[in-house]
Amino acid sequence: MNRRHFLATSMAASAVMASARLHTARAAIPERVRFGVIGTGLRGQVHISELLKRNDVTIAAICDLEPAMLSAALKLCEAAGHKKPQVYTGSDLAWEQMLTQIPLDAVLIVTPWEWHAPMSIAAMEAKVAVGCEVVAGITMEDHWNVLRTQQRTGTPYMLLENVCYRRDVMAVLNMVRQDLFGELVHVQGGYQHDLRGVKFNSGNPALPYEKGAEFGAKGWSEARWRTGHSVNRNGDLYPSHGIGPAAMWLNIHRGNRFTRLSSFATKARGLKQYAAEVGGKDHPSAKTEFALGDVVTTQIACANGETVLLQHDTNLPRPYSLGFRVQGTRGIWMDVNKSLYIEGKSPTAHRWEPAQAWLDKYDHPLWKKYASKAEGAGHGGMDFFVIHAFVEALKANAPMPIDIFDAVAWSAITPLSELSIKEGNRTVEFPDFTAGAWKDRKPIFALSDSY
Repeated sequence: MNRRHFLATSMAASAVMASARLHTARAAIPERVRFGVIGTGLRGQVHISELLKRNDVTIAAICDLEPAMLSAALKLCEAAGHKKPQVYTGSDLAWEQMLTQIPLDAVLIVTPWEWHAPMSIAAMEAKVAVGCEVVAGITMEDHWNVLRTQQRTGTPYMLLENVCYRRDVMAVLNMVRQDLFGELVHVQGGYQHDLRGVKFNSGNPALPYEKGAEFGAKGWSEARWRTGHSVNRNGDLYPSHGIGPAAMWLNIHRGNRFTRLSSFATKARGLKQYAAEVGGKDHPSAKTEFALGDVVTTQIACANGETVLLQHDTNLPRPYSLGFRVQGTRGIWMDVNKSLYIEGKSPTAHRWEPAQAWLDKYDHPLWKKYASKAEGAGHGGMDFFVIHAFVEALKANAPMPIDIFDAVAWSAITPLSELSIKEGNRTVEFPDFTAGAWKDRKPIFALSDSY
């Protein structure tokens, strides 16, 4: 997207947003929320498992192209004693039939990224509430289209960003809200995770975790689609794990907003080297040129004067870390060293202390209330909370705790970072998706006593 088109699109969309209706009446949700699930792969099955634990949900329909994944999802339903859902398959567009042929209150979209925007738009047009896995879209146009559709139809939309519900992240949010760190100045986060074994595999669905160098048509699961983004795109391809918690700490869209962004990318070496080591130097994957820099660093400025640093680092050997840092006028917390320092309260000046005692003391009320129910849920319990929040907000006909503005802004970091890198690390303006409403909106995330 060139700069002129980008600015024209942003200005036009802002004009539309200025006059858009923010809320539209919708039909009451029944006692048992009727769900459809598009995408029954490994991630989809995690969400299905969480839905099946609830007595206020019915899984009415599922949709996928892979018979093995559909079969696994049906077995989960059978084992939980739930009625067999209607199955939609056989076509890339079978999900369209699901949205129009069976009564649904909500749909979970758990598919390759390029499908998220069109599926979300179609669901909202059908007045089916959307719980969408990250990301919200690919291009800036995708994000504006998703936003415009939600605002026009009033259909609930929530981005299923589970890290916002991580226990330490929520405890730190509680500390931020109680002024332990003083006025916030700078936060950091990212997606720092060795995904070489995800982007490549043997291509054998019977051995999905077997090492290999296959991707694309010869790959399996995420290697079939996700690796193509690393071939063709250079930017922060997965920002929401880092920016989601950061946005909540900084009250983005609730009295604050992102204003400018610039991104830098290193050279690309990790994926090609891995493919050569695993598949041999003559393997086609070892001869592929990957566009994605091994480490992408993005800087974001905020309206209230804070800065955010994000890093996307998925192509090199490294332990997993989201690299969180929260720094204010009275102290700092970092998750990598599991430590913090609060001036005047930490036992030794200028020395880190273990953070766990503080995290326990400021454990978020929602974790205190639901820890037992979250036990055993995916990603250390986070997956319980994100599904629980979506269902409870639907039932209460309440605003989504991670709403459409959050979804498009967090996800738009990807095409904005691509633009910045392409244009020599130029600083680009961050669109105001709220058309000025951010100044008056109040924080709501994790402030309900139920979700």
